[in-house]
Amino acid sequence: MNFKTIKILGLFLLISGLTYAQKDSRNWNGKKCAVVLTYDDALNVHLDNVVPSLDAYGFKGTFYVIASAPVIANRLEEWRKIAQNGHELGNHTLNHPCDGSLSGREWVNPEADLSRYSIERAVHEIRMTNTFLKALDGKTERTFAYPCVDFTINGKPFYNLVENEFAGARGATPEYPSAKQVNLSNITGFVETGTTAQQMIAEIEKAEKAGSLVVFIFHGVGGEHPMNVEVNEHQKLLII
Repeated sequence: MNFKTIKILGLFLLISGLTYAQKDSRNWNGKKCAVVLTYDDALNVHLDNVVPSLDAYGFKGTFYVIASAPVIANRLEEWRKIAQNGHELGNHTLNHPCDGSLSGREWVNPEADLSRYSIERAVHEIRMTNTFLKALDGKTERTFAYPCVDFTINGKPFYNLVENEFAGARGATPEYPSAKQVNLSNITGFVETGTTAQQMIAEIEKAEKAGSLVVFIFHGVGGEHPMNVEVNEHQKLLII
């Protein structure tokens, strides 16, 4: 793998460059593909394991923040500092509500059960999180990530009501679209859990061949979440 052939950046930076990529035959600002590193749920390991590695290699990540997460309150200044250092803080809602009515979702807390939400409540909590994040990093533009990749509340969409308040929204469909095919309301993403660096590199190589992008979705990196990638595998990905 040759770094000269790929472009690694945060999701907002990717979206900001899409207009150029859609018009230019070279696609990703002269690179064969784009790679985006995203980290969900505001975990301690993001600050302890991920950020130092990204900073060491000059990369920027997108961290999708749950505004009510204890690690936000407990380490507020550290989150502010990484934003000042160029990392993106994205909106992952106030409480990370997931649809508890779906099969296999017995673990969903009733207080954060999206199927019990009204559309108005969901929109309100998304906007509250934007207000909080602006107070934290001073930015007025950012991206959104759907908690649990749930797009509707009892069959009714909600993101369309806040779509104009975001540069784009990340889903989790593992596809390789061209720049012109990127759906900014449901940007593709590859969920990494138990994945090796070799497997992730293979995903990048497929994106290269397709002239596409690959958006990595990480949760735990070295623990703290059931969806976990080992620290050394994440590290190997950064030094390809």
